[in-house]
Amino acid sequence: MTLEQMEYIVALDNYRHFVKAAEACGITQSTLSSMIQKLELELGVTIFDRKSHPIKPTDVGQEIIRQAKARGVDVTCE
Repeated sequence: MTLEQMEYIVALDNYRHFVKAAEACGITQSTLSSMIQKLELELGVTIFDRKSHPIKPTDVGQEIIRQAKARGVDVTCE
């Protein structure tokens, strides 16, 4: 997991919306979505429940986000 990927999952957790999180990170929605999907494939888990509106993290996703925040990852994506 890269620092960039951690920033993206923290941003999505904060905004609970792909477009808003992507804008906050200065990337496109499709880039954000593909980077998170790539991370989910690498880890073999689903981090976000995309069926819920607003989007929310799964139980394992909450733990991953908590660990990212504990390492000082911020939502600014900068």
